[in-house]
Amino acid sequence: MGNSTAPRTVSGIGVLDKSVLVLHAVSAAPCNLAELCDATALPRATAHRLAVGLEAHRLIARDTTGRWMPGPALRELSGSHVDRIPDAAVTILPRLREITGESVQIYRRDGAERICVAALEPPSGLRDTVPVGTRLPMTAGSAAKVLLAWAPDGVRTPLLDDSVFAERTLAEVRKKGWAQSVAERAAGVASISAPIRDGDGEVVAAISVSGPIERIGRRPGARWAADLLAAADALEERLGHAPD
Repeated sequence: MGNSTAPRTVSGIGVLDKSVLVLHAVSAAPCNLAELCDATALPRATAHRLAVGLEAHRLIARDTTGRWMPGPALRELSGSHVDRIPDAAVTILPRLREITGESVQIYRRDGAERICVAALEPPSGLRDTVPVGTRLPMTAGSAAKVLLAWAPDGVRTPLLDDSVFAERTLAEVRKKGWAQSVAERAAGVASISAPIRDGDGEVVAAISVSGPIERIGRRPGARWAADLLAAADALEERLGHAPD
């Protein structure tokens, strides 16, 4: 078996504990069957049976590459408000990853932090892995710049005191419509991000491409801005046609 990274909480109900292992594994990163077995240390037949069962209940779902990822029922069960962005991203992020060959993510602002609500990694090679649910500061990185650039003054001003960028940087982000960063959030990582708007034109999230500087370069915007903005537009289009 591979190295399991999922938590090993034991309730005494074997099938429940194993199902929770599967849920944690696919929440950390989309998994095919081999990756799921490696992440959970479950036998192949058991992992497959549980994954298929959880998929039938919509607790997990498959992305366009066939990997399992968190399903819509998890968000529906979390409350009456359903975040439609992760569902819409299922059809948008794979294409953006294919175009860029890099890691792609979507972030929402949550107070003084940003949280990753959707992510896909390239199938091989060095990557910038940000699992779904990861919380990152709003003080560095291209996604933080995008989310702060259109945030209310009462949110933006206090966070700028501790940020590696200044208000003039955010003004430039608003002018260009996208942001980039080089070794801000993590050494050796560059990224580019663009805003995602709701039906009222409000910025509700940021879509990002990130990867090693040695591969993505120090001017990722020159390479990927047009493709990223197109992905943001496509995502907004899907959100606009999604049922309430």
